[in-house]
Amino acid sequence: MDVDTRLLRYFVAVAEEGTLTRAAARLFVSQPALTKQIRQLETQLGVRLFTRSRSGMALTEAGRALAERVPALLADWNQALRETRSVASRARRVLRVGFLASGANEATPRIVAEFARRRPGWRAELRQASWSNPSAGLADGDVDVALVRLPFPGQEALRTAVLLSEPRWVALPAAHPLAALDSVPFRELWDEPFVAARPESGWWREHWLAADERDGHPVRVGAVADQPDEWLSAVANGDGVALAPASAARFYARPGVTYRPVSGVSPSRVGVAWAPADEANPVVQDFVRCCLDHRPPSEEPADGP
Repeated sequence: MDVDTRLLRYFVAVAEEGTLTRAAARLFVSQPALTKQIRQLETQLGVRLFTRSRSGMALTEAGRALAERVPALLADWNQALRETRSVASRARRVLRVGFLASGANEATPRIVAEFARRRPGWRAELRQASWSNPSAGLADGDVDVALVRLPFPGQEALRTAVLLSEPRWVALPAAHPLAALDSVPFRELWDEPFVAARPESGWWREHWLAADERDGHPVRVGAVADQPDEWLSAVANGDGVALAPASAARFYARPGVTYRPVSGVSPSRVGVAWAPADEANPVVQDFVRCCLDHRPPSEEPADGP
């Protein structure tokens, strides 16, 4: 019997989290979609894996037997897949570099140039990921190393190093009354509708809504976006405001959108991330060293929030 590894990953997440809600947030999928996938797996196997109740999802005896085996199976498959793709990249002398939005800001071209100098004949192939993939493809083995925003879901399973810290600003429609301020207190934004990442992105979305920095004040979502262009369009059209790193004012300037500093909210950090299996990979580690050697000074003010 052939079983999709995706179904097994979903099963492990539910087994470990104990609830569909937490598992769905961890997997960046909706709860109904996750429920459907678990039922599909149970149908394929012909056994019941969970007992469902208001308190959560409890493993049946059959479920416990599967839960004991699947994590090691998936780990072996992930390693085999990563090594296969890595070998193919090395054969082409290409390092696959995932990145989100502006990567490491102005330092990105310097990092890529330094890597080419250190590794003659090699090429850093930059691959932009959507915000619904906050590890920029690294968690799935689609890239060898990634320039990411910290923190991100699944970060604890990878290796990371901080490259810079910068304040979070707010992107506002140009005609918004708060656009006239030099700096916007975060409290003034609590009742505003926000442009948010997709719900499946879990606490990545919560971080960029600063949901845990509102003293319990609920978030209003006015629009959902997964790419910078649709994010900017939503703000310009007045669908909502959005927190963004300060560098967004440089990289994503456009008519109809105004950026302002925000006080009372924590900063954003940029990091480089790689897989534990690549701790001894000289090509990946050369790129990491290039990142560390060319990291720009943090933009966070000394007396910042």
